[in-house]
Amino acid sequence: MMSQARPTHPSSLLSRLRWLACLWVCGVLPMVAVAQDVRYDWQSVRIGGGGYVSGLVFHPAEKGLYYARTDVGGAYRWDDAAKTWLPLTDWLGAEDANLTGIESMAVDPHDAGWIYLAAGTYTTAAAGNGAMLRSHDRGATFQRVDLPFKLGGNELARGNGERLAVDPNDGRILFFGSRDAGLWRSDDHAAHWARVDAFPAVATSFASTAKNQWRRQPIGIVFVVFEPASGKTGQPTPVLYAGVSTRETSLFRSTDGGRSWQAVPGQPTGLRPTHMRRSQDGSYYLTYGDEPGPDDMSDGAVWKFNPADGRWTDITPLPRHGKPIGFGWGDITVDAHDPRILMASTFHHYTPYDEIYRSTDGGQHWRPVFPRSRFDHSNARWTADHHPHWMSSLVIDPFDPDHVLFVTGYGVWASRNMRAFDHGGTVDWWFQDTNLEETVPLGLASPAEGAHLLSAVGDLDGFRHDDLDVAPLQFAVPPRYANGYSIDVAGKAPRVVVRTGRIRGPVNAVRAAYSLDGAGSWHAFASEPGGNGEGTIAVATDGRSALWFPLEAGNAYVTRDWGKHWIAAEGLPKAARVLADRVDGQRFYAQDIASGALFASHDGGLHFTAIGGAFGKAVKQQYQAPRRPTNAVVYAVPGQVGTLVAVSARGGVIRGRDDGQVLRQSRGIDSAVSLGFGKAAPGRREPTLFLAGVVAGQRGLFRSVDGGVQWQRINDDAHQYGEVGYVTGDPRVFGRVYFATGGRGIFRGNPAGEQP
Repeated sequence: MMSQARPTHPSSLLSRLRWLACLWVCGVLPMVAVAQDVRYDWQSVRIGGGGYVSGLVFHPAEKGLYYARTDVGGAYRWDDAAKTWLPLTDWLGAEDANLTGIESMAVDPHDAGWIYLAAGTYTTAAAGNGAMLRSHDRGATFQRVDLPFKLGGNELARGNGERLAVDPNDGRILFFGSRDAGLWRSDDHAAHWARVDAFPAVATSFASTAKNQWRRQPIGIVFVVFEPASGKTGQPTPVLYAGVSTRETSLFRSTDGGRSWQAVPGQPTGLRPTHMRRSQDGSYYLTYGDEPGPDDMSDGAVWKFNPADGRWTDITPLPRHGKPIGFGWGDITVDAHDPRILMASTFHHYTPYDEIYRSTDGGQHWRPVFPRSRFDHSNARWTADHHPHWMSSLVIDPFDPDHVLFVTGYGVWASRNMRAFDHGGTVDWWFQDTNLEETVPLGLASPAEGAHLLSAVGDLDGFRHDDLDVAPLQFAVPPRYANGYSIDVAGKAPRVVVRTGRIRGPVNAVRAAYSLDGAGSWHAFASEPGGNGEGTIAVATDGRSALWFPLEAGNAYVTRDWGKHWIAAEGLPKAARVLADRVDGQRFYAQDIASGALFASHDGGLHFTAIGGAFGKAVKQQYQAPRRPTNAVVYAVPGQVGTLVAVSARGGVIRGRDDGQVLRQSRGIDSAVSLGFGKAAPGRREPTLFLAGVVAGQRGLFRSVDGGVQWQRINDDAHQYGEVGYVTGDPRVFGRVYFATGGRGIFRGNPAGEQP
């Protein structure tokens, strides 16, 4: 018997799919599908350093093996054959972004396979506990061991150390000095940890804290050092030292393997220790500062300690003469084969600049190195504008006394001819930051013509990348910002670019700029409308006007003549993020930072009205949810007038119009952090979407070529990069995506096997 047709339910598979798609497009059926993953190739957009490398550790038994740690960008191993740094922590995902700040690291002197990382960026209430990352294959893979306390890889004293140490006679044993939980010990290669209750209470006292302009922070124990000659191979080393960041009695010694501790007699007080280095002759060298750094340090000293007779000797290269000298000392290093050769670095000696001193007679006499130095800036040309500072780790290669490395607030400098200095010659330094990309970008834009990528970067202003594999100069001056903050490109006039930033010290320049040639040259706006600079800025899609909401200005302002005249926008809250429509030059949008409320202007930014309806309500709900509020970030959709997309970690992706209508809500997207638009796929009209978030329970980076009906994951578990944001598609290259990280710089991805 033939069944009766039911016209309201299509019978064929093809027509059923069309029917479902229709319901999806019309917003009737909120659904999302995950298609097969697409394999991508990931590479850094080359800047060349840029962030604080807070420590260096050489392996004492294998030439060419050494590691670097950073305050927000993870850890690296140097590949001596390829002459490049290899990132070790890119497998950390967004949920573990707090572990990308490396507090300390240690190697096993007798087993080159072991590398240990004490990971944790902040000790704030919102931050999770730290973790010990242990690897027995030089960082190719790691096992994670959660710790019952917080770490502060990006807090005060992050350049001190090392807090973590491996017993040189028994590699199973490690000690770790925490910030606020005392001293800890492991007897099984860091798999399990126990607190050493006998360590003096000063390690967790108020005296071992320090304060910067944000808050008081725990500092605690800043280094642990073993005396290898006191023990025998295969047995725990009985003598070890630990230093507490306090101006009181700070150096303690154990002679029974860490079970009991006593203060070292005769030690200096009044300053905080930052590093302790052992010499091959059995003596020790310590650097001190009145503060732990890196934010401040206005006094310091360098001391030599000889355990054999208990004698302490002040060998500070620039004597204090009993009064503060205006700066401190970052680190000291000793030649592994000649204990007479020492090098020490100043810290916060900004007038005229920081310096490295070298001694060839055990610290009796010192000479400054930089006056007879040449710096090669070809590896990252922007470094020519920066003098080395925050030199908190200084190391002489144990296998090559000519090879010396020191860290700065923006990377690593190295020399291969250090001993030329001892014979009256000039020291050559090169910027050894190849593939060590540590910046925090705060804005990305990919124009439809000209350079493929423009960026606003924390601490480094910003860059125009004509070649993604070359570290360019920063944006041309004037102006030069200490901190790039916001950047925008006119949708239909892509040669017009605007940006905002911050200037250190007294304000003597306008903190917003515009370019009419695709960021090749820049001009400061004629004036500022008020506020404290920075803030978000948007340029109309036709490039004829700009809307700026400066920090703490209390309002947004419009200019049609590049800042000669400013008009206050009406109808906006006291603080908002602004953006421009990508089709209509008269439309601007704003989002209240406090409540998430949306506003739209149809008269070039002069008057704003609230966006209500279902769309406005849905976006505000992401901010005001009582249990789990999140920031819903709004984007203007290219090629579609009056159309916006909001993404949030709670509400996924919501597409709507500025009249309040909801067009689509992708409920199958569990959370969304950042969204970008790229070139449409071949045969399609809608832009390709790129999403950082969670789709169908899986966190990652995703791509959709059909407007969000189907998503493909484009990264994998080995390439997660911690915190990911500012996802941006390339409007000229299908499949290419850029994104910013919270400390690993800028990445670009291309579909594997496809030529851009």
